Amino acid sequence: MLRRLALRDFVIVPSLEIDLQPGFSVLTGETGAGKSILIDALQLALGSRGDAGVVREGAARADITAEFDLPPSLAGWLTEAGFDGSADDGVLLLRRSIDAQGKSRAWVNGHAATLAQLREAAEHLLDIHGQHAWQSLTRPAAVRALLDAQAGLDTQPLTDAWTAMRTAADALDAARAQRDSIERERERLAWQIGELDKLAPGDDEWDELNAEHQRASHAQALLDAARQALDAVADADTSADGLTLRAIDALGDVVHHDARLAEVIEVLRGAQAQLEDAAHTLHGYLGHTEVDPQRLEQLDARLGAWMSLARRYRRAPAELPALLAQWRSELAALDAAADLEGLQKAHADAQRRYQQEATKVSKARAAAAGPLGDAVTRAMQQLGMGGGRFEVALLPQEAPQSYGLEAVEFRVAGHAGSTPRALAKVASGGELSRLALAIAVTTAARDDEGAGTLIFDEIDAGVGGAVADTVGRLMKQLGQRRQVMAVTHLAQVAACADHHFVVSKAAQRGITTSDVQPVAGEARVSEVARMLGGERLATSLAHAEQLLAQAAAPAVVADDVTAAPGKPTRKRSRA
Repeated sequence: MLRRLALRDFVIVPSLEIDLQPGFSVLTGETGAGKSILIDALQLALGSRGDAGVVREGAARADITAEFDLPPSLAGWLTEAGFDGSADDGVLLLRRSIDAQGKSRAWVNGHAATLAQLREAAEHLLDIHGQHAWQSLTRPAAVRALLDAQAGLDTQPLTDAWTAMRTAADALDAARAQRDSIERERERLAWQIGELDKLAPGDDEWDELNAEHQRASHAQALLDAARQALDAVADADTSADGLTLRAIDALGDVVHHDARLAEVIEVLRGAQAQLEDAAHTLHGYLGHTEVDPQRLEQLDARLGAWMSLARRYRRAPAELPALLAQWRSELAALDAAADLEGLQKAHADAQRRYQQEATKVSKARAAAAGPLGDAVTRAMQQLGMGGGRFEVALLPQEAPQSYGLEAVEFRVAGHAGSTPRALAKVASGGELSRLALAIAVTTAARDDEGAGTLIFDEIDAGVGGAVADTVGRLMKQLGQRRQVMAVTHLAQVAACADHHFVVSKAAQRGITTSDVQPVAGEARVSEVARMLGGERLATSLAHAEQLLAQAAAPAVVADDVTAAPGKPTRKRSRA
């Protein structure tokens, strides 16, 4: 229930604070006084969009605070979101501030909050039925949502199952569509890998082949040079080794005359040892090196194969081993990419889950459709549509949809004996308004479900006479179950209220302001008389007093049209 609403610098309201009570409350006032300003403020406090235009001219910011009784359904949400605050007192405090630049801030129980969090809380707190509520009766999504609410359905599992089914179907379709291209890519890679496998390039083979080919192609020159070097070092009569030995002998004969020559002898002996090593190596080289034309041909062919594949795949020859490893890795990935069997199983499982959820939703809608139609039909009889009939039709869809297996359509027969047809095709504007009122009152009457506060914003536009009396009594009955607020221009509706607030507008020093005050006693009689069209005339005042007395006295009305669909109703009940 809404306990209190406080406004500061909102549109043309400098400062206002209203304490609200359970039951049925009405807001009345002259046309243009700003009766809907309070509704607009409430909607902002509950997360609707706002801009700098809501800030009173000359003020820095507009501030709206709404205090509610904390519904049990929000207690867990508050704890999870960290908004406990004053929740221990059973109070939920929502605040919204919008500055002159259009910047908005929000709080829940004194903690900073997002607009999305305000909107999430609003679903548990308040329902607003506007004067154009009939328009939603022609929108399939709104009609379906209304029936689902009456059925007590949580359609989120169905939506999740639909999303999962479509995701699985898309994955399967993509795999099937890519199957041919993947297979072509596999064949291409397999053929290329086969080509390189024939070559079987080793990791360091390219450099080794080039080195061996260099040696093989110059084998004769290498042998000739090695023979000449061996002769010069050791084999010739005047070889370096022999000459070095002769120098050592010459110095050895005289070294005892000058010790400084001993160092030279040591150097020569080191050189002789190196010459002997060189000669030994040259002997080995000559023994293992030969001219081999056949091997040279083999090397030429091998290098040619490397070069040919390198040109074909536009890579450097040395990169062929790494390219082969890359292709093998890509082929393995392609083999694992299209697990059609697994994707088909996942899709089938998702289809089964969707079908289960959709069937459950269909049964719940079918169970709620009849009682809802009966309840609205009862309301129609008292709203100037005697003999009319209302039906909720479930229309099977050719293909499954995110919302289920059927569409929902409201149908109406305006007169006895006529066949119900789609509401938008047969109902006039006045009838649509009354139907919207009948549906709003009927669907809002669930005893233990829905928001605790219901607001009717001039939903009774276009209604008068005896029908207006019925509207007032319907709202009064509804106020026994829920907190009901109505912005109305009908004296008959206002007379039925438990609490009456008057919205007035005044201009002072060129500045227009709006105010809201509760009225009772003579002040209320005067306001009802004004609504009847009189200016404190005796006849209007007498009529107003009569209306208020009739509304206050117990009266017998027809079927309790505000009974929740599917629940037993009393044929005659006290209003």
